[in-house]
Amino acid sequence: MRPRHQTPETLAEFSALLAGREGADGSAIMTVVAHPDDETIGIGGHLAGLRACRIVHVTDGAPRDLADAHAHGFESRQVYADARRGELMDALATAGISPLCLTALGYPDKEATTNLVMLAQELACLLSDPNIRFVCTHPFEGGHPDHDATAFAVHAACHLLRRDRRPAPTIIEMAFYSAGPDGPVFQDFVRGTGSESIEVRLTQASFRQKQRMLASHLSQQRTLAPFSSRTERFRLAPDYDFLALPNNGRLYYESLSLGFDPRTWLRATAFAQQALRLDQP
Repeated sequence: MRPRHQTPETLAEFSALLAGREGADGSAIMTVVAHPDDETIGIGGHLAGLRACRIVHVTDGAPRDLADAHAHGFESRQVYADARRGELMDALATAGISPLCLTALGYPDKEATTNLVMLAQELACLLSDPNIRFVCTHPFEGGHPDHDATAFAVHAACHLLRRDRRPAPTIIEMAFYSAGPDGPVFQDFVRGTGSESIEVRLTQASFRQKQRMLASHLSQQRTLAPFSSRTERFRLAPDYDFLALPNNGRLYYESLSLGFDPRTWLRATAFAQQALRLDQP
């Protein structure tokens, strides 16, 4: 699945939209992320200027097992999911984003990998709107299995659109977290992969806005503590081999006690590749 029509000039066009030039309101951008709060980490400093953008959440942020729910004081998975949805609404309200801009696919946290086929098909429908010129999403870097699954599904969805001779948006990656050679890397990309990134230093006002958004995710404060950078990074998505483990097998999520076996990734992507016939141009 090779991204198409992605050039430095395309990245410059995205940068112009991000900066609010050409009268941009965000309607040409869809952001597809794994969890409530990922949109704030990746592009939160710009959302106030992109109020017509559409934001898709793959999971509801609540795992089926109750470890996370109980750790945060919630009695059930659904109550925890509802709380995370409420936190998301509060965060986006501070940026002026309407709930009408949100789409929740509703998969349980940590289960995106086992739903790759349906997820790719759902995203292909959402991304088929010809007004969407850019889709912002996760890099394939082994930060979290749901992040990697979201990246796969976005690439697969765009491939399905191109195969049907329909326009597909340009895939833009946002920086999240991964395992580096000397420890975890936050809000930057794995070095030596993909195209050169653009780095946007947030203004003081934008940075304060993003801090307010992060603070709205009350149940996630410990998880969000490392995301304090005033810089947001974006890049054109590279050509990935999704049938292999990302980041040369260096997986940050192995340090998170998620109970996710990396072999599950290899089996799931091999199945999805065949089921979706992604080897066909």
